[in-house]
Parts: sequence; C-alpha cells; structure tokens
Amino acid sequence: MRVFVTGASGYIGSAVTAALARAGHEVLGLVRSPEKAGAIAGLEARPVVGTMADPASYREAAASSRVIIHCAVEYSTTQWELDRTTIDTCLAVAGESGQERLFVYTSGAWVYGGTGEGMVDESSPLKPPAFIAPRVQHEKRVLDAGRGKVRTLVLRPGTLYGGRGGLTTAWFGGAVQDGAARLVGDGSFRWAMVHVDDLADAYLRAAESPWSGEVFNLTDRSRFTVLECAQAASRAAGASGKVNVVPLAEAAKQLGPFAECLALDQHVDSRKAVRMLGWQPRHGGFVDGAARYFAAWRAWAGR
Repeated sequence: MRVFVTGASGYIGSAVTAALARAGHEVLGLVRSPEKAGAIAGLEARPVVGTMADPASYREAAASSRVIIHCAVEYSTTQWELDRTTIDTCLAVAGESGQERLFVYTSGAWVYGGTGEGMVDESSPLKPPAFIAPRVQHEKRVLDAGRGKVRTLVLRPGTLYGGRGGLTTAWFGGAVQDGAARLVGDGSFRWAMVHVDDLADAYLRAAESPWSGEVFNLTDRSRFTVLECAQAASRAAGASGKVNVVPLAEAAKQLGPFAECLALDQHVDSRKAVRMLGWQPRHGGFVDGAARYFAAWRAWAGR
C-alpha cells in the first residue's frame, strides 16, 4: 500500500520510512530540501520536497496515500501551530478521499509527566510538562477524527536510542568533547526508553493493523537509571565512566522548559502494543549495548 510519512529524514521518520519500504510498501517521504531527498531515495522511498508550513507542498502526496504517518516535528516558536496545521491538513485529505484511510500521530511518553516507580498505561491520567502540554489536545483532535472510513491512532514512544542517537547524543558528545557525559539532574531517575528500530517496527505494525481510536505506548522493558546510562555512554566513548551533572535549575537557564523533560522519572507500560500489535522490542536497553550505540553515533556524526 502507499504510505505518506512526514519528517521522513528525521530520526524517527527515517527509521519508519526504511521499515515500511523493507516491508514492500510504497513510501512517499516529506523532506524539507532537495539535499535531503537523496537520503530518502536511498531508503527506496520517493521523496516529496515540502514543509509543514506549506500544506500545498505535500497535500497531493497525502491525499493519494492509504496511510498517513505524521513523524515531523520542528522545535521552534511555531512548533505547535505547525503540528496542528499538519494534523488538520492530513485529516482533511483523508476524509475527502471517500476511501479507507489511516492517520497515525506521533506523540510521546512525556505526556504522562513524572510517574516515579508507579507504572502508567494508556488509561492513566496525563500530566505533561509545559514544554509539550499542547500535544495532549492534538492527541484528542486526532482520536476524535477517527470515524467513518477514517481511522486514527496515537503512538507514544519513549526516549529513543540507537542509530544517530537522539537525546543520547548529549552523553556521547560530552564524553568525547569534554571527557565526561553530560546529564541534567543527578541521574537517579529512569527514562522510559526504546530503540529506534524497535520503534519503527511498531509503526509498521500499526500501519498494517485494523485498529482505530487507540493509543499505544512504545517503550522497552529496561529500567536503568539515567546515571547508569550516562556512565555506560562515557565508558563506551573512552571517558572511563565520568559524568558531568548539571543541576536542573542551571539547565533550565540554558534549555528553558525543555530541561524539565530531561529529568522526568517514568515507568511506562507497553503491554497493550504487545497484545494488540504483536510488537516485541528486541533490544534490552541502552546500557547493555552502549558500545555499539556509540559506534553508530560516531559513524553518523562523521567523527
């Protein structure tokens, strides 16, 4: 089937695009520049050059696709306006087609806020940090639109690792450049995490599924502390496990409200995805594979 993916050259989007193409689907991937189009073609997908700010640039591609997967995000002052515009555009073309369509929205486990040792699942109340609070309303808009021939799903990935690195790049980069992995807070908390390839497999399964109106958490079963992860990254990068702890208040001066997200303590249950999508994360957590994740990050970074 034909699938349209926004943010196809991004961390999540490129992995999702590759997984869909490997499964034999015809993938159209939205990229912001001709320079990034080559990478998408290399994944055996067809690049669509355009931006979220210009719905006309991708409307035709979305309208011609049976499945639309929204992976794009732009961290700017217009982040949520662009997200809302993209959601509205994709849902509109799906409805106008008069045919069976599926829209998949990328949210994230951060919408639960800090959970501590208590485990949360898709039925738990949401307490998002201010940085990503608008995402809750966007989730609701997507789920409410699932009716008639338009199906909708919301996916909530945990913090990603593997490949080019995601947020784990701060650990590797700090270890290489400064001799110590950098982390916000004392690291005694735990992130809900997932390997990028396991995540891509979940997206593939969601795209091929019959479900609608469902939310799926996507996290592995690891329970390493962030300090343990940062120390493992430091060792992998040759910094002997040294870490540089940045107090949350100090980090907030540099990163603003985003810093709060980096210090969330979470325990997120993903058994619903296992049960309904047949999904099984194959990676056991960041610490055990830190050496190969460092090698992958270094290759992507050209170091």
